[in-house]
Amino acid sequence: MVGYLRKELLGAALGDEPCDIVFRNANVFNPFSCTWELCDFGVKDGIVIGKGDYKGKEETDLGGAKVIPGLIEAHVHIESSLLTPAEYARVILKCGVTTVIADPHE
Repeated sequence: MVGYLRKELLGAALGDEPCDIVFRNANVFNPFSCTWELCDFGVKDGIVIGKGDYKGKEETDLGGAKVIPGLIEAHVHIESSLLTPAEYARVILKCGVTTVIADPHE
């Protein structure tokens, strides 16, 4: 399965196969340069495969809407929030945090 997935993703990234969906006119935040870039990006099997002029089975114009990558909370004590991990996840997802590095101490 992993080899198949890599082949499918590579084919889409190279433009040999269509992406599942292409988002057009997205205002994407680049965390490396700390700038916003108006661009298109493609998604295949739920994975962003790159930005550029991709062909998609489906295409959606975002009209300049802002898009950011999933944020990472690099140090958190979930128990200090007095929430269960599941409830904590529901709360922080609304803020764009998709990953936490939890450090339990209590």
